[in-house]
Amino acid sequence: MKLTTWNVNGIRASLNKGLREYMLEGDADVICLQETKAQQEQVDLAWFPGYSAVWNSAQKKGYSGTLILSRVPFKTSTLGLGIDEHDREGRLITVEFPDFYVVNVYTPNSQAELARLDYRLSWDDAYRAHLKKLEKKKPVIACGDLNCAHQEIDLANPKSNRMNPGFSDEERASFTKHLEAGFLDVFRQFDPSPGRYTWWTQRTPDARAKNIGWRLDYWLASEKLKPALKSCTIRDDVHGSDHCPVELVVG
Repeated sequence: MKLTTWNVNGIRASLNKGLREYMLEGDADVICLQETKAQQEQVDLAWFPGYSAVWNSAQKKGYSGTLILSRVPFKTSTLGLGIDEHDREGRLITVEFPDFYVVNVYTPNSQAELARLDYRLSWDDAYRAHLKKLEKKKPVIACGDLNCAHQEIDLANPKSNRMNPGFSDEERASFTKHLEAGFLDVFRQFDPSPGRYTWWTQRTPDARAKNIGWRLDYWLASEKLKPALKSCTIRDDVHGSDHCPVELVVG
């Protein structure tokens, strides 16, 4: 099975900048998108038949949001964490397949001067608890924009970005707890090299061309699934957003 995750930074805009072609040509069985910034009725996917869509849109229009498209039959789908304060922004979808769960997440940004850090850390705790609860029933594959560069290798300028949003000590420690809870950072199972990023700021001219980036988009997987993980690939050749897709093959 081929799965892909991509923060599209607005699905309506991204469809005209490369997302449509990627969806048609990428041949993924499951497509997980974040930051869709749209309600379901605002997006026509009639041109993409054969996939079931599960939307989770934010209450605030044009903000946040997640979407899973699957051509593989699934058993159930649920939206959110079941916690009201966390479920207003459309940030999480869980889909149950016969052999594992897939969880698509758009983790809250801690924002400038870490103004939302406490909320972000409480989200991480609730998210991790959700994954562990699912894992009691069957293994979990989780993906999305986790809004954290975990290690110094995961961003181009770690020293100047220390304690900036996405690279604070607290966020990095919180990400470590995901791994300590038994989830693998799948990409790092295959590729230990530096310079492998999934997001490039639009505030710095030519950041993407110069590969001044961050690795913010991940696949996590239950340790039990390690033998089934075949590949994990950052598709930095694919354009259409300030992020790029990350593809996972399991079998």
